[in-house]
Amino acid sequence: MSSIDSVSSFNDADLRASMRRAILTTVALGLAGFVALGLAMDWQTGALFAAGAAVSATGLYEWRQLIGVINAKLDNDKTPRFSGFVLAMFFLRMGFAVLVIYASLRFLHGSFYALLAGLGLAILALTIEVLRMLRS
Repeated sequence: MSSIDSVSSFNDADLRASMRRAILTTVALGLAGFVALGLAMDWQTGALFAAGAAVSATGLYEWRQLIGVINAKLDNDKTPRFSGFVLAMFFLRMGFAVLVIYASLRFLHGSFYALLAGLGLAILALTIEVLRMLRS
């Protein structure tokens, strides 16, 4: 099957599975990076990386929830009762992310670049999923 066929046959279940794998990839890379940076540099740099990874993973989770609500509306399915809750949690997570980043930078004196790398893990995980989809 060519990559065009795999893109056109991509459905909601594939999207949910892909987002789930991206979340798990982000968590796994976050844990591996925390251990590696903690051993190679110091625990504070590892903790900054882990904080960035946590923000990335929760971001992917919230986007997965929002995509589910939007897909239900687009498919004219019965909108889940908790769609307002999902939207509220999305904005609360944004506030949580700001607090985690601020507290990490304020109290952990590790490398700022480790935090940025952790925040970029979601992009890396989604890129891996796109390449997996195009390859199949």
